[in-house]
Amino acid sequence: MCDDYTFYLCLTHDVDRPYKRLHHTLYYTQAERSLSHLKSLLPSVNPYWQFEDIMAIEEEFGVTSAFYFLNEQHILQTWEPRRWLRPIEWVQFLGRYDVTSPAIADMIRTLDAGGWEIGIHGSFHSYDDRARLHHEKEVLEAVAGTDVVGGRQHYLRLSIPETWRHHRAIGLDYDASLGDSTRYGFHHGYHPVTPFDDDFLVFPLTLMEQALEQHSSVEARRAVCDRLLTEAADHQAVMTVLWHPRYFNEEEFPGFRFLYRWLIERALELGAWVGPPGALCERFQS
Repeated sequence: MCDDYTFYLCLTHDVDRPYKRLHHTLYYTQAERSLSHLKSLLPSVNPYWQFEDIMAIEEEFGVTSAFYFLNEQHILQTWEPRRWLRPIEWVQFLGRYDVTSPAIADMIRTLDAGGWEIGIHGSFHSYDDRARLHHEKEVLEAVAGTDVVGGRQHYLRLSIPETWRHHRAIGLDYDASLGDSTRYGFHHGYHPVTPFDDDFLVFPLTLMEQALEQHSSVEARRAVCDRLLTEAADHQAVMTVLWHPRYFNEEEFPGFRFLYRWLIERALELGAWVGPPGALCERFQS
């Protein structure tokens, strides 16, 4: 790494649930004994559709990020009957969306036209299914009208190194699945991993926003982020963060929108390069 940046901050968003569905609303209503979530069922309300707000925050600082889109399988069309009784399978199915639907497809093309990276969010069972991964990549590329160079597996599911072999075989340049949803830090080193000693890169996940929920206050969470940014600067590291779009909904996740904006601002103050992993991957390879 021979440029003048103190470190590198990769911004990513896993697009799991761009729509708040009935089962989400009923879950929150029961858990909180509150009817406030029922208003999200109104046709004009969609608290998980946060694309424009994320773009506005990043445009303010002149940076972009990567959006990883999920193409989950349909439970009745592709699954074996024995899997229909598993709760985890229905969780994936009930929240699925269609990347070829007009609203999603238009947003994908808008993001791509604006300089944001479009990546693959490999479906729940695709981590050990090369054919499925290849299909998902082809569908997404057809929608976006551009090449997909990387992404992240849903739920961070990996079979190491087999999943990465699949990624490389279908033409991806990198993966960003190596990490943990419950802890933060540079547990896999300060730089991208090269599992095959070639140009294929693995960007370890430094911080997923939900790992910060173990801290009760915004200030405590910001202190964690500041420590990670400082550590990254001390080691000229590559730091990768994941903010799901739904976390920009202030009503359900207060403080996380502010924290994401602060994270970018603070990284730039420290002299960091800030952008999507695909652009950094290309930078390193060249």
